[in-house]
Formats: sequence, structure tokens, C-alpha cells
Amino acid sequence: MASAISHIVYAKKYFDRMKSGELRNEFSDPGVNRYLLKNKDEFILGAVFPDIRRICNNIKRSDTHSAFEIIDLNFEGLTAFQSGWKFHLYCDMRREEILNKYGFYSIKGAADHCCGSAKLLEDELVYDRYDNWEKLVCYFNNSSKIEVDLGALVARPTLDLWYAILAKYMERKPDEKSMHIFLSKLPSLAEKADEVIESIERLRKKEKAVEILRGVMREIV
Repeated sequence: MASAISHIVYAKKYFDRMKSGELRNEFSDPGVNRYLLKNKDEFILGAVFPDIRRICNNIKRSDTHSAFEIIDLNFEGLTAFQSGWKFHLYCDMRREEILNKYGFYSIKGAADHCCGSAKLLEDELVYDRYDNWEKLVCYFNNSSKIEVDLGALVARPTLDLWYAILAKYMERKPDEKSMHIFLSKLPSLAEKADEVIESIERLRKKEKAVEILRGVMREIV
């Protein structure tokens, strides 16, 4: 699983390849692609939605990460938000395949804090690959204006809070201070924030770990 910034950067790569015509797979439907390109900000909202469980104790991981029977890049019949949601799950799956292929978890500390340290380090490493964070932060801070049908899964105030937390986290390239603030907003990690930051610092010094995390972007989509 990747963290929010990484999911956004990987979504950007998906759209860049779609626009350039590089993206060729069995699900590349021109009509669907045009729709997603037109609504890519809503796609990105969906791409960071599944981890809302981090701030909502009554949502299980399976509620957001088992929402689609088949995990692939077929977005036919889905809204832009649902497509981004499904893309999140696809990236989680591909990322694990890539990390396992290169032996990432054999590195000491790579799986610390349920891999949370690696996820935040990955955010730091890929942040500069997205070129319009200011616009996206504004969009996230105004997410309450976006119609999203989630039924009874998540209350609207919780959804808006999640995007506000992410907007603050994305304002600038992650560093020790911004990561600590972000972690403090997540009930399951708040008490361990200091330990996670120390773990990130140790992992950052491991060249192989950094090389593998940087390489995820090359292969993920």
C-alpha cells in the first residue's frame, strides 16, 4: 500500500501516459479515457479515499479495499471518483508486487509500523514528480462541493475532514515536522509518531531501500 502523495503522483503518471498515447492495455477505451481526463481531479479524490479508515474507527479495511471484485484498469461504467478508488487498489497491488520482486522487505526496518515508515518515505521521494500541488490543495479544501455517493459508508463531515487533513499534509514536500503533524491526526499512529519518524530516518539512510521505493514509479503503471 502506498500513502496519499504517492497515490496522487501515480495517478498523474497514469494520466500523462494516457494523454501521450503510451498507455496501451485491453481496457483503453477512448470514451472512458476522455471522461477521466475531463474529471481527473475527482479521480484523484477517489484515489486517496480508501485510507479514510485511518481516521474512522468504524470503517474496516475490507470496507474500502475490497470494494471491487476484480482489480484492474477497467473503469467502464464507473464514476471518476469510483475509478480513482479502484486505481488506488490497483496501485496497492502493483506496488506490493514490485517491492517483493526487488526484495524490499528483506531490508531491516522496511516493514516497521505496518510499513508506515516506508510509505511516508516514498511520499517524500516522489513529491516533486507532481507539479501543481497548490491547485490540488485548494480542490481538496473545497471537496465538500463535490457530490460523492458513498451511501452509509462514510458521513460527509468525516469525508471532508479526511481531505482537509490530506490538503495540509500536501502543502509542501514532506519533512519530519509535516509527517509528524500528519501522523498525529491518525488515531492508530498518533501515539507512535515519534517512533515512525525515527524509523523513517533510519530507512532513508539505506540506499537499497531508497532505490527500490524510487523505482516503484517506473513500473507501477
